[in-house]
Amino acid sequence: MGPVELLHMSVFSQSFSPCGRFLAAGNNYGEIAVFSLSAALSPDATAQSQKPVLTFSAHEGPVYSLLSNDCHLLSAGNGEVSCWSWAELVKKNAKPLWTKRPNYTSSLEIPEINSMTFNSRDNSLVLAGGDNNVHILDLECGLFKSVLQGHSDYVHCVSVRGREAEILSGGEDGAVRMWDSRTGQCVHCIEVHKYESCARPQFGKWISCVTTDSDWMLCGGGPSLSMWHLRSLSPTSIFPLIGCQRQTSFYQDMILAVGDGPSVSHCLLGGEVKAQIPCSPQSLNTLQLNTNSTDYRVLTVGGSSDHIDVFTNLSYRTFSFSF
Repeated sequence: MGPVELLHMSVFSQSFSPCGRFLAAGNNYGEIAVFSLSAALSPDATAQSQKPVLTFSAHEGPVYSLLSNDCHLLSAGNGEVSCWSWAELVKKNAKPLWTKRPNYTSSLEIPEINSMTFNSRDNSLVLAGGDNNVHILDLECGLFKSVLQGHSDYVHCVSVRGREAEILSGGEDGAVRMWDSRTGQCVHCIEVHKYESCARPQFGKWISCVTTDSDWMLCGGGPSLSMWHLRSLSPTSIFPLIGCQRQTSFYQDMILAVGDGPSVSHCLLGGEVKAQIPCSPQSLNTLQLNTNSTDYRVLTVGGSSDHIDVFTNLSYRTFSFSF
């Protein structure tokens, strides 16, 4: 890849291997790179340790989402999901086990798959589609079993509340929809931009990120990043962050968020911004916490750059992987 391509690279997605020793990252050119955390964090690490152990072309368009389970890496691009074996990737064999496409109504356009999450309750994969729908793939039989219809514009993000058997989806239409995963019915619809405390008309009404933890939800995009109590369906905290947030995560007694701007925001649950930690990319798309390994417990952040920042301590960047 030449210097011009590297200059215009964006990292959209990341996922750690089940053992926690490797990180997969997907970019706007359809490539997935696999990095070795164990090599990069060893006392003998060199500059080469921060380069990929494997780079391969996975999709024709950008790799919008990556997700790992016990032994597989799932990648989503324009209109398709592919499955790769982590055991084979580590051996530098990049051959998909399968590739599947949802049943799209129109054959003319290929809608992107913006986000994925597992629903462990029924061993299914939940996909946020550019065709305004949420698609459910049954991982047992490998067939798409249902479509959740209700959004009037494309779906950016999905999250699962396993205990409540609920799926949450956020879309370009400004709605966060809550679905009963057993019946496929929409049980609630929150139009975040209609709440004065959250609305930011200058950024639009689109919802780019939704994250849940038990009875709590984080969501943001055009509207301010906000925390909601899902039993009362009301916002409890509004976070005064500049720009649109693209990904967020609950972490201990804090919230981590990335989006417009070159920093990871550390927020307290009450709404205060505790710290903003500088990063290499000027704009951020993805953050990932490695909970699969105690030896390599790191935070990784990617965005509008060929660099992925690695934090061994949440307070500062330790080093960067690069494509």
